[in-house]
Amino acid sequence: MFSFASKHNDPKANLAWSERIGYGMGNYGLAWINGVMSAFFMLYLTNVSFVDAVAAGNIVAISKIFDGFSDLFMGRIVDRTKSRLGKARVWLLRMCIPLAVASFLLFFVPSSMTNMIKYIYIFIMYNLVNTVCYTAMYVPYTSMNYLMTQNDYDRGLLGNMNMIFQTLANITMNTFFLKWLMYFGDGEQFTQKAWSGAFIVVGIIVVAASVLCVMGTKERTGGAGENVQAGENREQEVPAMTAVKSLFKNKYWIMMVLCMFLIFFTIVMYSVAAAYYAQYVLGDLGYYTPINNALSISQFAIMFLTPMFMKRFGKHVTYQVGLLGMLVGFAGTGLCGTNIPLLILFNVIKGIGLGAAGGMAFGMVSDTIEYGKYKTGVVAVGMGNAGVSAAQKLGLGLGQAVMGWILGAGGFDAALEVQTASARTAITFTYNWIPVICVVLCSLIMLFYKLDKEMPSLRKANS
Repeated sequence: MFSFASKHNDPKANLAWSERIGYGMGNYGLAWINGVMSAFFMLYLTNVSFVDAVAAGNIVAISKIFDGFSDLFMGRIVDRTKSRLGKARVWLLRMCIPLAVASFLLFFVPSSMTNMIKYIYIFIMYNLVNTVCYTAMYVPYTSMNYLMTQNDYDRGLLGNMNMIFQTLANITMNTFFLKWLMYFGDGEQFTQKAWSGAFIVVGIIVVAASVLCVMGTKERTGGAGENVQAGENREQEVPAMTAVKSLFKNKYWIMMVLCMFLIFFTIVMYSVAAAYYAQYVLGDLGYYTPINNALSISQFAIMFLTPMFMKRFGKHVTYQVGLLGMLVGFAGTGLCGTNIPLLILFNVIKGIGLGAAGGMAFGMVSDTIEYGKYKTGVVAVGMGNAGVSAAQKLGLGLGQAVMGWILGAGGFDAALEVQTASARTAITFTYNWIPVICVVLCSLIMLFYKLDKEMPSLRKANS
């Protein structure tokens, strides 16, 4: 296969920009699925398939039980995989087409179905997309950060590239997805024809981005510096329970898992609620694009600067500053009501915070796995990233479920063009104030994170 990855096989050498960009491309495709699922899945169910919001929330909540186990299962598979492409990249190639097809089918709920058959169909397809296909790509993708390099700066930079391309996907989704719905739906957004046409385009994006990621990257370690390009893995295989036990002895990994859950719970809250907020609080779904793009564009821009802050102040400090920006942004949108210019301003501040924190997160996860190697002697790359992925997806899934429950409690009715005051209050609470609570909790956890200061001495002692 043609490759534009760095030519060298030294895990401690700097990566070429072509490989850093190649790695980011993988998350561009995955972020399209994640972004549309986060922002529009509930809207599709309530406004196109006419599924009750509470029932939709329950489907997502139950599915997360299976989804969490699948992450751990996939982490184990990654740790045991041996192929010409290494442990992780091969799974992006194997699963990109199944993910594209399954996503299309999830957003193709036949109108002729009875409600009970609809619920069964949605449950099966939701789990096929998330529990099986997305997991089989996302856990390997996040593991690549560790497997591609042992260079501390590049780990942080790869995490930053991960978030840059995720944000770029969000910007393009915010800008074009609703337009595609209008185009394929002949001017109507809430028709099955519109959603089916749009998801054909999304599927093409997912497959193309995944292939480019595989072509642009190279795995250089098997967890301890071995070259694995030829399918080699001389590292002794670690039993699954041993890997799990080692992770729960790793205080910094636990902190990052908790923070990942809280941040992704926050992300799904403002992502899902944004469409409802624009439609029913601001009175026009068209406001969704400028408000969300204000967040995404500022997030995208700041991540070109975060490597400089990371180099000067470290990942942890940059992450904490990002949390502060998120707190100011979410509190600001909660206080400014329906003032559009202020909403845009505070979404810019949110984006700056998300960019700074998000750009550091995945590099910090790789650092915690390395910390675990020094403290317990166990390298749990796949299982460690699987646990983080499970926390993210639990946050996303539970966030969608909570959103459905709150909408139901507020009396939301998709058949109404103008929602009741209680329904609008429910939407506002999920869009603004639940994120504030989550960011405060994450900030408190990060007060105990000291790994940036401990890592140099640990590496020196184990060199």
